[in-house]
Amino acid sequence: MRTMVEFGSKALILSRRVGSLYLREVKEGNREKVEELQGKVDRFAEERAAWKKEKESWEEEKKRLGTWKVRCLDSEGKLNKRIADLEADYDNLKLKYEGVEVELNDLKGCIIQEHINGFQKGLRQAAFFYKDVDAADSKFDVNKDVVDGQLVNEAESSPEEEIEKEATEEEKEAEITVEGGNDKAA
Repeated sequence: MRTMVEFGSKALILSRRVGSLYLREVKEGNREKVEELQGKVDRFAEERAAWKKEKESWEEEKKRLGTWKVRCLDSEGKLNKRIADLEADYDNLKLKYEGVEVELNDLKGCIIQEHINGFQKGLRQAAFFYKDVDAADSKFDVNKDVVDGQLVNEAESSPEEEIEKEATEEEKEAEITVEGGNDKAA
């Protein structure tokens, strides 16, 4: 920039000098000298126009880079805002999840308590309808079940074993039926 301003001021000074020399030479009649000076003036004018053009291109580049920088800063600001929003949403969801998790655990406890209360209710009803049965007796155990007319500990029996027993019993019944049907036919 500074160089261009200095060059512009030198060109003005030179052009004035050339102009005054031109007038003097014209008066004196030295055409060759005038043409030489006119060539210098033209050359300086061309250089000045080229520098002016270059200055304009630099200014355009400066504007372009300035707008690019502004766009980058805007994008960065928008992204930072979006990140802050997402972090806030995450914190809210985390709090909600913790609340729901606590509520779920409370509901599980309530369900278990309802099952216990239902069992106790069944014992009270059994004691009411069957006066001679003592509900507090140690024979009443929640971990026992009646299987095939016998009181069995649930830990000792599994659903797979019960299915196998039922399948075996059904096969035996089918064989008995088939054998019994053959005797009648003969």
